Amino acid sequence: MSQFNQGTNSYPQTSQPAPRPVFPNTTTYPPQQTSQPSYHSPQPQAPESGFAAARPTFTGTPQAPVQPTAPAGMPMNVAPTAGYEEKKAEVVLVAREFFRNVPDWVTFFREIVGVEGVVHRLFPQPEEFTKFEQSEEYSEIQLMIVKLRERTNVQNEAKEPTRVITVRLPKSLHESLRVEAHSRRTSMNKLCISKLLQVIDDSMIPSD
Repeated sequence: MSQFNQGTNSYPQTSQPAPRPVFPNTTTYPPQQTSQPSYHSPQPQAPESGFAAARPTFTGTPQAPVQPTAPAGMPMNVAPTAGYEEKKAEVVLVAREFFRNVPDWVTFFREIVGVEGVVHRLFPQPEEFTKFEQSEEYSEIQLMIVKLRERTNVQNEAKEPTRVITVRLPKSLHESLRVEAHSRRTSMNKLCISKLLQVIDDSMIPSD
């Protein structure tokens, strides 16, 4: 039977580490920031009616720069049912007064000769309209358009949308137009528009 010496340890004694001195903690740390949202004091809100009064009210869509329009009411001085001579005199009177305002030629054409212009409103029947196109009064209106085209620069024309048409024509006819435009010292575009503004007889249009 093994005997153990009580009170003694047969294993060698190992040195224990000396206890570390405890120093008072003098380091100060800033308070820990939390990720809480910051709140601001609410700003005083203006009453809803105040905003409504301050905001301007716009109706419709933005329009192009205002161009002179046909004198209001003058085309209505003569009804479409009036006599031909009376309506013819009224058209010239309106055109002359509008011409004095020096509008651009596009606006003048639209208000006087266009589809919804004075001429079409007073001469809704094709027979009367064709007859008016052959009159001296219509020739005077065409001269007004020419004068306005001379005064109007491309930049100063009415901001009316443009359209492009493609015309199939023989090479010889295209060459003839090019030579004519060169001899008249103008562009092909101006020359073609000038020709399109002219009145042609129905007999000059071939039937399909």
